[in-house]
Amino acid sequence: MQPGGKPEAGETPLETVMREVHEELGVKFEEKDFAEYGQWLGPAANEADTSIQAYLFGARYNGSPKPLAELEELMWIHPHDALLRDDIAPLLRQHVLPTLLARRNAPN
Repeated sequence: MQPGGKPEAGETPLETVMREVHEELGVKFEEKDFAEYGQWLGPAANEADTSIQAYLFGARYNGSPKPLAELEELMWIHPHDALLRDDIAPLLRQHVLPTLLARRNAPN
């Protein structure tokens, strides 16, 4: 799973990710730090018969995030290696990881 969560009342997707990344990793960003990579509708990973609208944003960070809130640990996995795992959420497998790989392999 990646950091993220459900929006609070009146929050935009970007405001949600900024709040969630701060709550879950202790990292603060400004809106200008992010690029939007895509959005998808798909099945929720841990809620049967539930669909979610997922938004993917990217930002660079050079510090050391810490697992906070409901996170127990952090693990950095290359998108290709993550696709080989059997415990990856459907939206990650079908959309997020392929998008990250395509962006990584795209010419600058």
